[in-house]
Amino acid sequence: MHRDENVRRIRSGVVRLSRRLRAERPADALAPTKISVLAQLYRNGRMSAGDLADLERLQPQSLTRTLAALEADGLIVRRPDELDRRQHLIGITEAGLAALSEDMQARERWLAKAMDIHLTPSERRLLADAADLMDRLADD
Repeated sequence: MHRDENVRRIRSGVVRLSRRLRAERPADALAPTKISVLAQLYRNGRMSAGDLADLERLQPQSLTRTLAALEADGLIVRRPDELDRRQHLIGITEAGLAALSEDMQARERWLAKAMDIHLTPSERRLLADAADLMDRLADD
């Protein structure tokens, strides 16, 4: 199979799976941007709004409302940076961790069930290896 065809198939599969996972989110779930911000804070720890915006590929001003809403809901906390008091660092709270976990659980349950039904043990191991490779690509 031609390299371009493989690239198209991988992109298509990732997009389709992503859409399906979004469809499995609970009806009352947080907005995707809020979940993405909480996930970044969970993975990377406390950071400035500018660093968070860079990771999300957004302008810092675009995150202002999202951060204010997350803070008002007690899902994040802003604290002065101990090294640079002019800057604040944003961190995820216990309530933020719980909200993130709740959001992921429904999707993970669906994915685990679909994998058990449709994939062999060997295919599940192959998919786990592919997940590591996709993470490396996403970090590029």
